[in-house]
Amino acid sequence: MHSQEQKTGFLFALAAFIMWGIAPIYFKQLIPIAPQEILSQRIVWSVVFLLLIVLFSRQLHKVINIIKEPKQFALLALSACLLGLNWGIFIWAINNNHMLEASLGYYVNPLINVLMGYLFLGERLRKRQGAAVALALTGVIIQIVSFGSVPYIALILAVSFACYGLLHKRTHIESIPGLTIEALVLFPLAVGYWVVMEPSATSDYQTNSTSTILLLISSGVVTTLPLLCFTAAAKRLQYTTIGFIQYIGPSLMFILAVQLYDETLELKDYITFGFIWLGLIVFSWDSLRHSHISRKALKANETSMTVAVK
Repeated sequence: MHSQEQKTGFLFALAAFIMWGIAPIYFKQLIPIAPQEILSQRIVWSVVFLLLIVLFSRQLHKVINIIKEPKQFALLALSACLLGLNWGIFIWAINNNHMLEASLGYYVNPLINVLMGYLFLGERLRKRQGAAVALALTGVIIQIVSFGSVPYIALILAVSFACYGLLHKRTHIESIPGLTIEALVLFPLAVGYWVVMEPSATSDYQTNSTSTILLLISSGVVTTLPLLCFTAAAKRLQYTTIGFIQYIGPSLMFILAVQLYDETLELKDYITFGFIWLGLIVFSWDSLRHSHISRKALKANETSMTVAVK
């Protein structure tokens, strides 16, 4: 049964990161639409999709209970702003041919998570983890100093999502009720944008093509479905395993950018990506080694307890 649970978790994780990795193909279909309009549509339809999930899974009481807790609600309101920023920057990057930099952001993200844990959660930074973070920072610093180019998009995506995860570490709220409240917090802003925005060729559903309408409505599914798969995977797999699988997402973005959308790798990109990939290799090796040592220690402890009982 345990083995079957792990296989199911692996399939869920694979589905989540593949969907996140190929999401740019979806957003590329919406290039004629302004990024801020896409973002507002994404928020609105995410609310609709999430409320349906909450109602069918009978979790509405959890949403209401969280709203009644001012501290929890305030943290979710802050995380909602970070999530909205992350969504908006990602959409802008994809639709303005900065997919390589977006993939760079999601490669850097796990290393930023480690640094955040060290700075704000009191987590110990193992030597190899510190080396991995240092390598990533070195790549970014070389790009800034030698080429005068700051990878704003990558840094905003990585830091905003890391801060988002950090806030969720402090709330311990289940993902579906939490995401529903975050979407509801952003909902008035999205509706407000619709009200005050100047009419565009795509803002009127009555004049839109059926394909455009379906693409906009499906933004709620594109946003929420990978997260549901990720949540299901997280319940069944070790964090280390998920850490390895998560590189599928930015790797697919990288391949799409270079092979399908003809984004060009410059010297600064080779240097920055090189340092970050090297950092990720060190980070992954350390995670695998630490996980193996932990399993051996746990097994030895279980064996000693069995002997003691006998």
